[in-house]
Amino acid sequence: MSRTVINTRRVVITGLGVIAPNAHGVEEFTDALRSGSSGIRKIPKLEHLDFRCQVGGVPQNVEGRLSAYFTDEDLLAMNEAMIYGGIAAMDAWRDAGLELPKRDSPHVHWETGCILGSGLSGMDTIGKVLVPKIDAGKVRRLGSSMVEQTMSSSISAKLSGLLALGNQVSSNSSACNTGTEAIHDAYHRIRCGLANRMLAGGAESSSEYIWGGFDAMRVLNGASNEFPEKASRPMSASAAGFVPGAGSGVLVLESLEEARARGARIYAEVLSAVVNCGGQRQGGSMTAPNCFSVRRCIQQAVAEAGITAGEICAINGHLTGTMGDVIEVKNWASALERFGAALPPINSTKSLIGHCLGAAGSIEAVGAILQMKHGFLHPSLNCEDLHPELSSFKTSVVQQMIERPLNIIAKSSFGFGDVNGCLIFKRWAE
Repeated sequence: MSRTVINTRRVVITGLGVIAPNAHGVEEFTDALRSGSSGIRKIPKLEHLDFRCQVGGVPQNVEGRLSAYFTDEDLLAMNEAMIYGGIAAMDAWRDAGLELPKRDSPHVHWETGCILGSGLSGMDTIGKVLVPKIDAGKVRRLGSSMVEQTMSSSISAKLSGLLALGNQVSSNSSACNTGTEAIHDAYHRIRCGLANRMLAGGAESSSEYIWGGFDAMRVLNGASNEFPEKASRPMSASAAGFVPGAGSGVLVLESLEEARARGARIYAEVLSAVVNCGGQRQGGSMTAPNCFSVRRCIQQAVAEAGITAGEICAINGHLTGTMGDVIEVKNWASALERFGAALPPINSTKSLIGHCLGAAGSIEAVGAILQMKHGFLHPSLNCEDLHPELSSFKTSVVQQMIERPLNIIAKSSFGFGDVNGCLIFKRWAE
């Protein structure tokens, strides 16, 4: 399953930034994970709009934080996803020990870039401003920043100016695999010597124009509107669909040489990053996974990391609260050839924050690295009634917080279009 690797340059994580439904910043997020704090709440607007699912995960108290990150002029041309991505990226930058550039400085970071994607960026602006004004014959009232807010690369483009980035600056999109794919792309860019440092992750807004399509598909949980914290139920027998979420997670990746040269604090090393697609064959479709490609993705990640399956200490799964959870756990067991109680401990961050779509993989990657750094596994909420087809894995499903040294953790994402991603991180030790 291994592929030819052109370069052996090592890549490490030196900075983390996160704004999630249950926390803002690495300290708050670590505490929220450890305590199993849910960020799922009732959303009155969804009730007013007659959504089946009327709960979701939305970052709190964002308005009060804006002045610490953006000028009033910035905010005139920023939508919600751009704001979330900007906050997480600037936090990650500072967490990596880097100084925010002055707005009037001519210096450009030529060896630093970013890949920050989204599943459906700008939908809030398109739905609330662009379409209504054009339909009303008020195109001249749109203002000059409309393209900035609605172009697919809006998040990364804004960051290039905020952080004076001179290397690759782009936005990717691969459904729920977006955040993980961004980390994959950034890792390989550094690994082959095209950049020394990259910011990578995803951002997603909380727009009803994004969530409505999923509600119409009946893949959201409409059965727990009066009990929001019970709504996100990955691996549960009573799971009734996923809960939508919003926010951003951003990682700073650097070559080991660059990090050491500037004396940076290192969280973890990226041992491998693999993405693939099942071609919507062999049981795969636009919305269902090709199990052969899922297992192939995991096995390639293990092989390229230069480890054995037995060295994986934990799995942070995609695990959404849908019928795909059973398939996913069984795919992990088959790929690693670790069945029943031999499967590494597995948990779902979505049980705490919902499914943040294009931002899911990167927010959860931040969580995985924090768990590894601090030696614990957060609980997966609401799976006390474990799905009967997962009964043989009961001891591997993390239902209570566990204090445990973690040396290697695997993070997976799977998305519409039959796309897959797997990252393997190793706790840093000199």
